[in-house]
Amino acid sequence: MYLEQKKKYIFLIGLAIVGILFGILFAFLLSNKDQLLVESTINNFFNAISHNEINYLEGFQASLLSGILYILIVWLLGISIIGIPIILFLLFVRGFILGFSMGSIIHIYKLKGIIGAFLYIFPHQIINIFYFILLGYYAILFSKKLFEYLFLKKEVGLKKLMRKYLKILIFCLILSLLCTLSETFLSPIFLNFFTNHLI
Repeated sequence: MYLEQKKKYIFLIGLAIVGILFGILFAFLLSNKDQLLVESTINNFFNAISHNEINYLEGFQASLLSGILYILIVWLLGISIIGIPIILFLLFVRGFILGFSMGSIIHIYKLKGIIGAFLYIFPHQIINIFYFILLGYYAILFSKKLFEYLFLKKEVGLKKLMRKYLKILIFCLILSLLCTLSETFLSPIFLNFFTNHLI
């Protein structure tokens, strides 16, 4: 049982890492026109941080809503039975977006960009990936058990499983709130240091 769980976690972690690597690679393979557009967007973002022009309340609300929506979608896909491929795709996309952001920062700022990319993901993006993987694992597990219960008529302790699945939902929602607080109020401090001292 433990070995099977370990294999699933390794697969999901591997999928997220592949998504990140593809995102980084994609950032370096953009056309010159697209790279200029990305560079302009990132420079505007860092300038807004540097000049304290960010609306923290709007940023907090948008980020929290996005995180909650993603969690609920993945959680509900676990109940749908047929949602496993979509869950895997969403995890890959999350990794890809993160990798693209990191790759773009590195591509623009070269060696200094490595520090900038690290400051961009620390700590909220690391926690995000952690609970995305955790939620994905339990969503897939629940979907599998529900399939066995409904179609193979196996006894899987559905009530106990559902209670645990609800606890995972609450845990991930709490982590999402903490990540949003970190992204909104802590991350700009790190990135401000990057824009003022390293660029």
